[in-house]
Amino acid sequence: MLTSLRMNSRIIETAKSVLRTEAQALHDMAETLDDQFVSAVKAILEIENHGHVIVSGMGKAGLIGTKISATLASIGTASFFLHPAEALHGDLGRYRKNDIALILSNSGETEEIIKTIPAIRSIGCPIISITAVPDSNLAKLSDLTIAIGNSNEAGSLGLAPTTSTCKMLAIGDALAMCLMQEKGMSAKDFAFYHPGGNLGRALVKVSELMRTGEEMCVLSDQLSLQEVIKSYSATKGRPGAAVLVNKSGEVTGIFTDGDLRRCLDHGINFLSQSVSSVMGKSPKSVHPDLLAIEALKVMSQYKIDQIIVMSDDLKPLGMLDIQDICFLVPGAPV
Repeated sequence: MLTSLRMNSRIIETAKSVLRTEAQALHDMAETLDDQFVSAVKAILEIENHGHVIVSGMGKAGLIGTKISATLASIGTASFFLHPAEALHGDLGRYRKNDIALILSNSGETEEIIKTIPAIRSIGCPIISITAVPDSNLAKLSDLTIAIGNSNEAGSLGLAPTTSTCKMLAIGDALAMCLMQEKGMSAKDFAFYHPGGNLGRALVKVSELMRTGEEMCVLSDQLSLQEVIKSYSATKGRPGAAVLVNKSGEVTGIFTDGDLRRCLDHGINFLSQSVSSVMGKSPKSVHPDLLAIEALKVMSQYKIDQIIVMSDDLKPLGMLDIQDICFLVPGAPV
């Protein structure tokens, strides 16, 4: 038991040491950022509409480079990762002078990377390097160098790439976030690049999902119940509800499949009466600019399957069905 406790304590202390080492290194690196970083952001912005950021690195630095490239792509900056060894065996043709080569090497002396530099430079592709050694061969051959500085790798041996890769990853994130800021990227822009993920779905607005035109049933509240049922049953997409309006086109109520089931309890003579006598007179509504996820919360709270999308002047703009949201928000409460 005592041995187990000692082991647990040793593991926790080691983990804390690793995190503290890396956190301190990030803090120290933040204080060293200079005009080279600013110039790197500006250079990427300049090729935004006609070039790619081609990220390259060997080993662990290459894995970090892959993530940086993916992050850039996720914010709309065209990017892909190119392995240095593949570049040396025929893929150097991927570089174009309108691109930017973003190269990662902690030492700045990685053989495979250094061998690619002459060809990249002859193509005319600018080179931005991320390295710990500002006077390394890679740095000397680069147009811009983001120096992350030497620091002790975490762990008792201090050998495995930990602190150095953590710093490279953080610099990549910093580049991406600065690019987002300078491009004026909005939440809607971000959602455009994430349509199939939770991030994108969470940013979809009601106006993008609501049923309109032929898929929305808007009727006069002076019609008979039979006329209303016939109309919304024939509506494209079978919305399962009709929005009722007065002579001014303002919403006065809603009639749903649930209302119809409740009417059946009163016999068959109800069909001839006015829909206004049985419609829901205080229908819930949402604004078209509301996020779909927020509309879902309203529908879940009131246990309703349809909700009216309404303008500020009480005019119906659309209808949102619970199924419209569930297709976009898997696992959502209904």
